[in-house]
Amino acid sequence: MALGRFGAVAVLVVCLLDGVGGALAKDSALSTSGLPVPRYVSLKSDHVNVRAGPTKDNDVAWVYTRSGLPVEITAEYENWRRVRDSEGSEGWVYHSLLSGRRTAVVTMKNKDELAPIYESADATSAVTARLQAGVVAQVKKCGNGWCRVLGNGFEGWIQQQRLWGVYADEQVN
Repeated sequence: MALGRFGAVAVLVVCLLDGVGGALAKDSALSTSGLPVPRYVSLKSDHVNVRAGPTKDNDVAWVYTRSGLPVEITAEYENWRRVRDSEGSEGWVYHSLLSGRRTAVVTMKNKDELAPIYESADATSAVTARLQAGVVAQVKKCGNGWCRVLGNGFEGWIQQQRLWGVYADEQVN
């Protein structure tokens, strides 16, 4: 079927707009950086401004004050990344304030419960530590439902489902 001049222009405009919108699409496989979106990263600095939009002209909505905190990149626009934290808050951060270093936050259904850290990726192995919800750990490796984590005073294996900062069944090497 022939589109005609107007139809061809309309298709071109839709394709171009779709490409521009793709940079802001939450589940877009393509991104400004060429990396997958969504993905987890961590904060590089202990002072990270989170803005309402992807420019310095936008107001600072809040400031993160903890280096190493994991965040999920949900969209990209030029050098800006829209991030979501473990509490669900979202805003825009300049890309150079983020690190590819993987970290995760311990999460628990019951805030008073402690998450066991095991000697090996086996719930029958020795417990080497117990962590409170909110503890941030560096993620060294994940596979088969377990992650090897490291932090201040602990090192070992934790069930992957107890972490915010890695996807379910994600392999991390």
